Amino acid sequence: MDFLDKVLDYAERLPEGIERTRDQIIGRHDTVEEKLNDQIRAQINAGHRFESFANQRGENAVKWHIDGHDYMWALSEMLESAKDVIFILDWWLTPELYLRWRLDRVLQRKAQEGVRIYVVVYKEVTATMSMNSKHTKESIAALEALHPNIACMRHPDHIGSKGRCPSDQLRSHTLPGQDYNNARFLDFQEVDNYISNAVSVLETPRMPWHDVHMTICGSVVLDICQHFVERWNEIKRRKVWTGNNHVTNVYLLILPASTFMTSTCDKSYPTFPPDPNLSRFDWLALPHNTEVAPNEAVVRHPHREQWHQMGRRFRQRFHLHYGDEVEPPYAPPPHGTCRVQAVRSVSDWSHGVLTEHSIQNAYIQLIREANHFIYIGSISNTQDDGPVKNKIAKALVERISRCRQSRTKGSRSWSFIPELPGFAGDTIMAAQYRTINRGGHSIYEEIRKAGYEPTDYIRFFHLRSYDRINAPLKTLIAQMEANSGVTFHEAQIALARQWVGRNHLGKDAPREVLVKVPQESKEGIVVSEQTPAKNEKVPLPDSYEAARDVVAQFESGSESIRGDEMVADSVSQHALQDKTDLRDELWMGSEDEELNSLAITLVIGTNPTRTQMGSANLNDRSQRGDGDSEIALVVEDNDMIKTTMDGRPYMAARFAASLRRKLFRGKQDPILLAPRPPDLRCGISEHLGLIPPQNVPNDVTWFMKPAPEPNDDETDLPEDAAVADPLADETLDLLYGTARKNREIFTEIFRPVPTNLVRSWSAYENYVPKVKCGHVAPDVPLSRVKDRLSQVKGSLVECPLDFVEGIDWLGLNPTLPVYL
Repeated sequence: MDFLDKVLDYAERLPEGIERTRDQIIGRHDTVEEKLNDQIRAQINAGHRFESFANQRGENAVKWHIDGHDYMWALSEMLESAKDVIFILDWWLTPELYLRWRLDRVLQRKAQEGVRIYVVVYKEVTATMSMNSKHTKESIAALEALHPNIACMRHPDHIGSKGRCPSDQLRSHTLPGQDYNNARFLDFQEVDNYISNAVSVLETPRMPWHDVHMTICGSVVLDICQHFVERWNEIKRRKVWTGNNHVTNVYLLILPASTFMTSTCDKSYPTFPPDPNLSRFDWLALPHNTEVAPNEAVVRHPHREQWHQMGRRFRQRFHLHYGDEVEPPYAPPPHGTCRVQAVRSVSDWSHGVLTEHSIQNAYIQLIREANHFIYIGSISNTQDDGPVKNKIAKALVERISRCRQSRTKGSRSWSFIPELPGFAGDTIMAAQYRTINRGGHSIYEEIRKAGYEPTDYIRFFHLRSYDRINAPLKTLIAQMEANSGVTFHEAQIALARQWVGRNHLGKDAPREVLVKVPQESKEGIVVSEQTPAKNEKVPLPDSYEAARDVVAQFESGSESIRGDEMVADSVSQHALQDKTDLRDELWMGSEDEELNSLAITLVIGTNPTRTQMGSANLNDRSQRGDGDSEIALVVEDNDMIKTTMDGRPYMAARFAASLRRKLFRGKQDPILLAPRPPDLRCGISEHLGLIPPQNVPNDVTWFMKPAPEPNDDETDLPEDAAVADPLADETLDLLYGTARKNREIFTEIFRPVPTNLVRSWSAYENYVPKVKCGHVAPDVPLSRVKDRLSQVKGSLVECPLDFVEGIDWLGLNPTLPVYL
């Protein structure tokens, strides 16, 4: 980039810099009124556990959902049942996201039914992130134009809640467009063009994502709503801030947001005349009914009265007057058996408040109070010096030291983290090693300084999976193309066009789409500049009907090919309790094609009575409070189940115990690593593989229903009993043995990194196989590949602690502390 280009680049980013600077100086907290408000909030927080804005609440129904399939269905039911309002606070919101239907169509339908919809999305730094919130805003803006009940604002700094990017959902024959992605090869590109795809589905495995979600029914919803209302009103205040009592049109991507105010008692919120054209951007009132619940801490909230007078109010169904009834489909209180507390990370830029890091406080206290084991993922620090400031890893070291001093077996810790970061580039992995066992003050080093062997108390594991890309290009697919007169890529784009829908392409939609074409490659690890991509222009069908005809014509090309219907599109079910054998799987192509189709991929992704779940990563950005805005829930279930702990009788909370057992056994999401119509078998397995293959169910299961409907009780299953006692020798042998064997198999067949066989960068260059990334290493016969992979169980692998020893984690990227 020459000097002039740099100047133009800086000039383009100047408005963003001005907006961010302006956001920082609005909330100075130096006036008498601001100091009084800060004092009131501090007093409220000081009265709550973890110094949270919210207190504990009882009688909530809380339900866990593992991975996208079950959660997306539950979310669709919750959206469909909404009668009054929908709040969406998201980091990356994809309008084309399929739940059971496209998300933007669901929101439009609910708005037409009279439901108010408020959306806040993160306004990313475009130079470093690819989620394109402008596309989200403009897609929602199209709905705003259709109905006044929908309002969307972007905010120029980080906001919480992990986004629902193109989903882990599978409802059709394949994963079209942007839904087929592997960011380890290439990050998302042009996400505003859902139909496009920057990776070749014929040669690149799709990266499975592993998530845990919650649905909640109960009074803790009031605290979650409070978090959103505070966020919305603060963003609105900043977008209309002025010192001269007139609206400043700062953000051109939304209309200047102002509505009238009936009170001037709080000068933080300036008074403007009503504007009927801008009524969709309401001020919002807090939902609490303080008449029924006068002891609520929110009674003292510094803005509650004014927001109550000027803001739009919505009915809450938790604190009820005598005689009030709750109409179907809502359930009246009490809703469940869980005590729940909302915790968060917020500060001035996000909420206009002094920094609150109750999420970090909760993690640290729960770790210190753990009696038996901790199930966690970690990027943190153990010392007060250095760029990483959160103290979660330090709390782990302290808890392990106490356990050793008391000479108890308890307080085992397991950390399950991605084998590699969910994007191209390995700097984050270096920081993980710095947390685990390097740099002078890592977890393992601090434990060894105290005279203990760290692996006796804490183990780190990674997650990997394999599958077969069912794409015999030179035989079956080539024959289908010849028979039908339609190329595979034409059918691929047509299918994506079908998913977009009949009337959902704008007038500016492209008429051609670039598709990556498979090619010979020796790039070794990721797409590189030395291996230029080969693309092919494919015409976009003009209509939904035309797209449907293209797909049908391509599929007709297989009618004369006998036996194809018996070929499975996914073979990873063999890592579960499958009754068939990988070695018996049929294949329609050549032996070389099958060998090249097998690929390895990554799975990205507690105390027995307490669980903390939420949007926050275990890093500084999420934990310190002045970085990303985050929210989480601490759940303690009063429904206790009989079990054992280290062989002794024990009562465990159902919510925490059932979640941990399901994760150990291997709950998986039925996602696909194949470009052809699948038989809808599983795509990834997790942990130990002690579950049957996860076919997409024909009926709605209890795991797919939102709270307060409970999950199925699986405590009587033999697989559940096998992992019920997390400290039993049998459980530990199963856990450690599975991880070790899976690592050995993947190392032999794929030679993936990281690995303990590579101790230097020179060894790295010699070790990494010169094949398409993730594919079988050279000179391994197909029979050996199938024999070894048939022995893989689940997706748990050991963390290779000796990979590239002596790595300089700051030297790789001096800006890394900004992102941790």
